[in-house]
Amino acid sequence: MAENSLPASTSSSHSGRPNLNRGNGPASRLIFVLLLIAGLLYAGINLFNDVEETGAPVTSYIPFLLLGVALIIALGFEFVNGFHDTANAVATVIYTHSLSPGVAVMWSGFCNFLGVLLSSGVVAFGIISLLPVELILQAGSGHGFAMVYALLFSAIIWNLGTWYFGLPASSSHTLIGSIIGVGVANALLHGRSGTSGVDWDQAIKVGYALLLSPIVGFVCAALLLLAMKAFIRNRQLYEAPKGNQPPPVWIRGLLILTCTGVSFAHGSNDGQKGMGLIMLILVGTMPIAYALNRSLPPEQIPRVAALTQVTEQQLLTLQPAPAAMPAPREVLTEFVRTSQTRPQVLPALGMMLGDIGDQIRRYGAVENIPAQAVTNTRNDMYLASETIKHLQSAKVALPEETARNLAAVKKELDAATRFIPMWVKVVVAIALGLGTLVGWRRIVVTVGERIGKTHLTYAQGASAELVAMATIGAADAFGLPVSTTHVLSSGVAGTMAANRSGLQLATIRNLAMAWVLTLPVSVLLSGLLYALFIHF
Repeated sequence: MAENSLPASTSSSHSGRPNLNRGNGPASRLIFVLLLIAGLLYAGINLFNDVEETGAPVTSYIPFLLLGVALIIALGFEFVNGFHDTANAVATVIYTHSLSPGVAVMWSGFCNFLGVLLSSGVVAFGIISLLPVELILQAGSGHGFAMVYALLFSAIIWNLGTWYFGLPASSSHTLIGSIIGVGVANALLHGRSGTSGVDWDQAIKVGYALLLSPIVGFVCAALLLLAMKAFIRNRQLYEAPKGNQPPPVWIRGLLILTCTGVSFAHGSNDGQKGMGLIMLILVGTMPIAYALNRSLPPEQIPRVAALTQVTEQQLLTLQPAPAAMPAPREVLTEFVRTSQTRPQVLPALGMMLGDIGDQIRRYGAVENIPAQAVTNTRNDMYLASETIKHLQSAKVALPEETARNLAAVKKELDAATRFIPMWVKVVVAIALGLGTLVGWRRIVVTVGERIGKTHLTYAQGASAELVAMATIGAADAFGLPVSTTHVLSSGVAGTMAANRSGLQLATIRNLAMAWVLTLPVSVLLSGLLYALFIHF
């Protein structure tokens, strides 16, 4: 689908269609290149500083090379995400002439940047927890790198393909499918059932969010438009723009506000997916600097050690360890992978918490843990935290005090293993923001012209954006990934249906096809890539 495939007779000056053909000037291109170089330099400087602060001697630069390649690919995913998904946020303000295309895209990019910087990180680790636990624990192995590369390449390939044809497909949907594909392929390659390779409880929760968000967008945007018609009696609000004149000030302000909110929410939600993958890469390649949160205060260590010791005693009292029990890590890995509760789980968790308490008590501070022990300590902490989460999900009956202590232990373990350095947020924000400035026209044309049969009105644009902003913001608060693309494009479709403007069935069919195909294609593509990469 070409960018400018409207009929030649359609004139922007008479039909109200915005002029989307104006290219970026030399100044814009220079700023783009300078920001790109600055972002890469900033990442490199912080990376070397973090490694230098650990005091570990650099004996080989191969890990830096692997890390650099993986980081560039991960940032490339966020860049593609920026120009693929953020176009949805600017389509309404562009087609209502509230902002010129250049200003709209730059403003949206800046709001995406802020959204990433101020994000919580909850979504990032919710995405990571979908991955097979054995691959997360082996993030620095060949299989770990194969996993990351398969995820990133499959997501980028599908995003670029749908972008080329102007289809607003979901980057979130693509990444979830890629994760499931890697998990299924990993299980099959190890002689297990493919269904055992994914945390299906988490996958179902994420799947519900992805499935319901377009329905919420369609229904709520339609209802909001009808409510506006019932209570706001301003005829101009429900008419298409005349020529290239901007709307009245108050309408324009509302549309710019909703564009700002959607862009910020998109950055806050989608930016975290790249952060989670980058942290997985950092933990695998530079565990001495990134496996554990080195900023934890030393005075916190004695309290955590005492808490793990008390919880260990409670668990072993509740369920003593049998005489011939496998290693705790083996028992807990199997439990997290299958979610099947066995008598060995509680004593194995108690013994692992005891080991963690002994380690942190021995060294006194995270930064004092020797380089050769960091990865094992981190893996023990991560596995213990995931075990506690699965026990909570399975609603395993425990004494109230033990359950309370386990929740407190999990919070402390997560603080040590689930963190995102500020420089990671900054470089992801730059990648997402710069991606917003490139390639946005194809998706903007689809959303603005090819969903409904009439020009987008001010009320339709505001309704779709308000619902998208609220939906994405709510999902971010609950730590769930949703698709900006699906929510907003379905919201526009909902307003067209409510307005009886008519829908272009060919476009709706293509959007539905992209929505249906994204998951199976990304599952298949990432699974095949993973099977290929592990042989390199």
